[in-house]
Amino acid sequence: MKRPVLAALLAGAALGAAQAATFKLTLLVPADDARLERSRTERAYLGHPGGSASDGLQVALKEAKFELEAAGAVLALETVPVASAAAARDAAQKAEKGGAVVVLTDLPADWTLATADAVKLPVMNLGDASDRLREQDCRPRLLHLLPSERMRTDALAQTLAAARWSQVLLLTGPTPADAQRSATAQASIKRYGLKLAATKPFRLSADPRERDMANLKLLTGNATYDVVWVVDSDGEFARTLPYRTSLPRPVVGDAGLMALAWSAQFERFGAPQVSRRFAKATGRPMTAHDWAAWMAGKAIVTAATEVPKGPAAAFAKALNDLEFDGSKGTPLGFRAWDGQLRQPMLLTDGQGVVAMAPVEGVLHPKNNLDTLGADAPEKLCKVARP
Repeated sequence: MKRPVLAALLAGAALGAAQAATFKLTLLVPADDARLERSRTERAYLGHPGGSASDGLQVALKEAKFELEAAGAVLALETVPVASAAAARDAAQKAEKGGAVVVLTDLPADWTLATADAVKLPVMNLGDASDRLREQDCRPRLLHLLPSERMRTDALAQTLAAARWSQVLLLTGPTPADAQRSATAQASIKRYGLKLAATKPFRLSADPRERDMANLKLLTGNATYDVVWVVDSDGEFARTLPYRTSLPRPVVGDAGLMALAWSAQFERFGAPQVSRRFAKATGRPMTAHDWAAWMAGKAIVTAATEVPKGPAAAFAKALNDLEFDGSKGTPLGFRAWDGQLRQPMLLTDGQGVVAMAPVEGVLHPKNNLDTLGADAPEKLCKVARP
């Protein structure tokens, strides 16, 4: 190639780079994340994070490099550790003043709410499944990538109903989060026509007076049931339950068969390629939390290529309105009434994907995906969304 031509091409590339719109993204993560403590990640609890949310985001942005270059857009990600709700609020306000177009959070629910209340930007919740963030504590510009707890329990209840495993023994852990999640499970059990054979509390304790509350044979005895549903936010008790029940019955919920956003063993719709790319980039399997972060990146890339010159308001509108691919076999987008990403759920035991939800035969007047989680007519989110 002649030098004048080469020089012209280089000059054109430089001009394009100079004219490219830079979309600043800020990810807020806990400064000391107990979920990523070494002993927990080594045990690889199914359904729990396996690493930083920034991993999934970085993979998505790297995959979209040429797409972004072609559109003349640049995405710049900054990860900020925060130690409290107040620190999250301050970091979000600083990001907004610095020109960020979106704030992403992998934080506890109250910290995410503080973030959403502090800015007028879209806030993308990557790591908290609390239903209250989608219902009574929803916010106008708050979007959710991880499925809600109710989506997970609806997926499980649909699957049990389809298998005609109608009698459920429900075991519930000792924490307030367990109690709330158990109530959500019971609502899904009722919604899909299942029956509670019994409900029992469990507790892992060094107190000899409470040892019976951790005795698997006692907890799963003296009842007739088709399946054991365990609610254990910590995960330590649940992982000991399969194959140790008094009756030879399957376990679901937080062990055994689980309803998750993603499984590294999913083998359809290009999913193996997604999981391989993630594993190659990070050195670990892709979890449901990683998929949520990756999908946030995909959504941001889609919006940035739709409106590569901005402004921020156009970017925010595109983020809410567009559909994008998540390697689950159907276009995905955010629900208008609660900001939740509607999506199929994968039913997995950690070895493979057994089924998907919504299950065949469960129908909805507009979109079958809306049989998972709170539907529009329930009006559980009272705020006006953009």
